[in-house]
Formats: sequence, C-alpha cells, structure tokens
Amino acid sequence: MSTVAIAAVGSRGDVVPLAGLGAALQSAGHRVVIAAYTPFADVITETGCEFRELTADFTPGTDHADATSKETFAAIFTPQGQRDTGQLILEALNDVPADILALPPLAELAGHPLAEARAIPSIGVRLQPLSKTAHHPPTLLGAWSLGGPGNRMVAATAAWTIDRLYSGVVADIRRDLGLPKASTRTLRRRRTQAHWPILHGYSPNVLPRPTDWRSGLQVTGYWWPPTPPGWQPPQQLTDFLAAGPSPVFIGLGSTVVTAARAQQLADIIAAALRHAGVRGVVQAGWAGIDVTGADILTIGDTPHEWLFPKMAAAAHHCGAGTTAAALRAGIPSISLPGPFGDQPFWAHRLHELGTALAPLPQRSLTSQRLADTIRATLDDTALRKAAQHLAARIAVEDGTATAVAAIEELLQPSHRRCTACCSARPSTSRAAPRSRPSAASVRPTEGDV
Repeated sequence: MSTVAIAAVGSRGDVVPLAGLGAALQSAGHRVVIAAYTPFADVITETGCEFRELTADFTPGTDHADATSKETFAAIFTPQGQRDTGQLILEALNDVPADILALPPLAELAGHPLAEARAIPSIGVRLQPLSKTAHHPPTLLGAWSLGGPGNRMVAATAAWTIDRLYSGVVADIRRDLGLPKASTRTLRRRRTQAHWPILHGYSPNVLPRPTDWRSGLQVTGYWWPPTPPGWQPPQQLTDFLAAGPSPVFIGLGSTVVTAARAQQLADIIAAALRHAGVRGVVQAGWAGIDVTGADILTIGDTPHEWLFPKMAAAAHHCGAGTTAAALRAGIPSISLPGPFGDQPFWAHRLHELGTALAPLPQRSLTSQRLADTIRATLDDTALRKAAQHLAARIAVEDGTATAVAAIEELLQPSHRRCTACCSARPSTSRAAPRSRPSAASVRPTEGDV
C-alpha cells in the first residue's frame, strides 16, 4: 500500500473532484491523505480519506465569514498569500509519509520543493487546461483567442509573469526545506524537460487534448465525487419536486459577493423566475443568496448528481465542477459566468458544444435578460438533444480509473527514482519520438508546463 497526499487548495469546486479521485485511490488499496481548507473536512472524511486541515473559515452567512472568504481568495494569489498557503501545506503534510504528492495549481509553489526535499514523485492535477497551446490561451485568462501564435505568446508571457511574481516565494520555501538555490524559470524548464506529468480531470469529449501539447499532459475524463454515504434529500426538497413540473436550478457556487449584492441577485432571480413562468430551485452557495417567492425553494449544499437530473435546466456560474455536473445530467445550461478565472472559458465552451445559449455574464445580469434566456433555453429542443448526446458519451468514460492508473505507474520503483529527481536537475533521457505536427500546431517550447 502506498500513501498518496493531495494538497487540495481551492474552493469547493476544486476540492470535490479531488475527493472523488482520492476515493478511487482509496478503493484501489492506497492510503489517501487530503489537505484542504477547514470547511471541506466532511467532504473529505465522507469519502474515507484522511483529512489534514488548512486553517480557514469562510462559511457564508455572517459578515465576518463573508469578509474572511473575500480576503482568503483575494489574498491567496499575492506573494504573501502563497507564502502563507505554502506554510499551511508544509505543516499539514509534515507528518505524512507520502510516496507521491498530487498538486493542483495553487499548491505547486510549495508542492514541488516538498516533493524534491523528500525525494518522491509529484503529479499535477488540474480541472482546466493551463499549459501552452495554439488552440486557446490559458483558460484562467478568459474565453478570447488571439490565434495560434498569439495564444502561445500569451501563455509564455503568463508563465514568465508567474515565475517573476513568485520567485521570492519559491526561494524562501526551498531555503526552509534545505534545498539548493534555483530560479523559478530554471525549475520550470527542468519540469518540462522531464515531462512532468499532469492529469486533467475533464472529459476529452468536452474539450479534446490539444494536438500540440508536450508528452506527459493527459486528459483523463471527469473525477466524479461519491455521494455522501447515507445522504437523504430534505423532505422539503422532495415535496417541492413532487409538487409540479421540473424546475430550473439557479446557483453561483463559490462566487463570493457582498451582502448588498447577494440581496440584489436574490431580487433578480425571483423576478426572472416569475417573468419566465417557471419553478426554481436556488442554491444559496457562498454568496448566501436567499430567494423567496411562489414556486421557489432555496436550498443548501445538495449533491448535484442527485439534483440535476431532476431539473429542466441549470443556470450556473460555469465553474468546472458545476459545468461537469450539468453535462453529466444531460440538461442544458444557462451560463452566468463571473469575470475572472475559468468561468468565461467554460461558458464559451458550453455554447460551442451546443448545450447552452450565449453566456449571460453576471455583471450584466438583469431579471429580464435572465427570464428571456430561461424561456429561450427551455424552448430550444436542440440544446437538450445536444446535452443528452454529450451526457451519453461522458457516461462511458472512467476518468478516475485512468487517473489512478497513471498515479500507480508513477509509484513503480523505476518511475519513482526518475520523477523524484527531475525537479532537482535536468533530465538526460530522450523524449519519446513525436509525430510530425500539423500545420495548425506548434511544437512546445521549454518551460511549457
């Protein structure tokens, strides 16, 4: 039995798929330890995995909690925020005899040095594509495109900016772990030359693997979270669902807003559902949205795999996890992306796939626009057919099994020796032969992770 440590830094949408991956590794006979923020303890322990706390309390509902959540997720991207996050990761996993580290993007600055210091392999785990490609810019930068050369240039510039911004953070962590000095740019180049493995937990039917990615970057399929054992829906929810036609789900996930904005959103949603003439199930989420009105029910956390198949459509912020749940359920989406992160990218992708109309950004949201989009979505049979067709293709995938197999391969002695050393010095092994790239693709350059 091997011990797999996952540094699950992020919001609920980041943590839940990693808990699903952890559960699959646990079922395969491994010990799995997941470090995550305080509110996600139950999400992890309910899978049977061990929880290590990254101290933070941002449960919505109070002014203090709302302020804390804003500060936490705004500050985490600053150099000091990454120093603090890195320290939390090191403390949480200090006593874990890990054989491999699984690192989402926000854990990499601390995770790479930790793996090197312990001479164990690491593997990237991502829910969106960030590596350089001509097909699109890094997805955290939005849904626009500058064409092949422009997209690759933007990705290279973003990587250079990140390396410069966090160079002091990496230097401090390496010093604290007793590692030799090395620049962030050099370390990135070494990982690329060693083909550092990164697993992407989304469906290749939703977003195919770019043809110009380097080897080591794999799209596995989704990592579905297990339904909590013994979970039962609240009686109020089952009664509401039984009392009329399928409602429309509306939720903004881990979107954090002020109390005043939460009330404004509640008013917009209530009016939109009324104008559209449909029933609604509204998830309060981190925004703390509380909507009241005839034929409207506000709920707390509810497993999407149970809820979404009972919905006529899902209006959501287009986070990776909620987007995946809507696609899995075979229902059309109503895209309400925020301005930052990968939400605009996934909203645009849903439109390209034919499972959603054009996105309706949150900053331009009005009750009339939302009502019109709800009605248009429900009246468009092509959207539902496209969603159902894609759901059938996703259903035959097993992303967690593919990911588990990739991790177990790295746990083999020969791979462990190679991978553990790759972040400390450049790899001298030959890369696997590459097929000739098409005219539309470009070969990756060094430093492309």
